[in-house]
Amino acid sequence: MSEKMISRRKLSTLLGIAAALGFALPATVLRMSDAEAQGTTAPATTPAPSGTQRRQARRTHRTERRQERRKGRTERRTERRTGRKERREERHTPKQQ
Repeated sequence: MSEKMISRRKLSTLLGIAAALGFALPATVLRMSDAEAQGTTAPATTPAPSGTQRRQARRTHRTERRQERRKGRTERRTERRTGRKERREERHTPKQQ
């Protein structure tokens, strides 16, 4: 058997065609299954939140997380400073023997 080398250009063309078919075929299969399933699905009982509501919830959650981070930072800073102050006082107070 003789092996034939495939150029990069031909290889990229084949990969491009395969990718295009890979995207096109599942879309047609999904369309068919959606059309068949439309008559059997029950309507949703609870409406999904609107985009504005989701965005507001994200903002609220983000603000809460930011406040928690700031509070934690402040507490750690206070602990560091008080600990530092106590250690300095221990070093500078004369020891009684």
